[in-house]
Amino acid sequence: MSLGQQLAPHLPFLRRYGRALTGSQTHGDAYVRATLEAIVAAPDEFPRDVDPRLALYRMFQGIWNSTNLDQGGDEGGGDDAESIARARLARMTPMSRQALLLTAMEGFTPEDTAYLIETDADEVDELVAEALREIENQTRARVLIIEDEPIIAMDIETIVRDLGHEVTGVAVTRDEAVALAMEDRPGLVLADIQLADDSSGIDAVKDILGEFRVPVIFITAFPERLLTGERPEPTFLITKPFQRSTVKAAIAQALFFDETTVPAA
Repeated sequence: MSLGQQLAPHLPFLRRYGRALTGSQTHGDAYVRATLEAIVAAPDEFPRDVDPRLALYRMFQGIWNSTNLDQGGDEGGGDDAESIARARLARMTPMSRQALLLTAMEGFTPEDTAYLIETDADEVDELVAEALREIENQTRARVLIIEDEPIIAMDIETIVRDLGHEVTGVAVTRDEAVALAMEDRPGLVLADIQLADDSSGIDAVKDILGEFRVPVIFITAFPERLLTGERPEPTFLITKPFQRSTVKAAIAQALFFDETTVPAA
């Protein structure tokens, strides 16, 4: 099997990580492209002594660390949301954010994460704890949940409330989601893709974003369909079935890049 064939199944999830890390589909996907270009340009430098997925993320980390655009490079620097994010980075180091996303969202072990960010497993545990402390002190939001499966909706609602956020409503159809959003504007939307009446959570979100700006996290059992890099796609994505830690990390990152988020008291 060629190297390209080995890496292809992992690219959607690397896009998910890149988008979550940068808060942008455009910027995250650009890092993924740069990673692939680096592999094509110097295939002998691709790590062959570890699992291909781990090696792919290691190459991505090398690109990320070498450009360090997340802290004010020339990637559009004047944008308000990015300015807010850079200000928050002064209180949460980039490495702690990476450790949290790599473990909670991407599912790497502390040992694998240590390899990716070039530290040791004990330090990874400390970095994740640091990131979680910062999150708990940093953001509170009012959340609209769009989910037609009652058990999953209740699970998400419990997680959201336990994190200290307020739930403005739970919608099961596109029309209901839009109506709830217009009635009580949320500061964050968590949306399933397929809804009860065969309507689309994506269409519901498009309708909502047509009225006002709000960060969105999509929830889907088929993430590969929304992580192609070929069209406008979600920046933040949770894969079903999900872990509590995954939802927490995704919410934290979505709010991290949102300039309207109110810091916790």
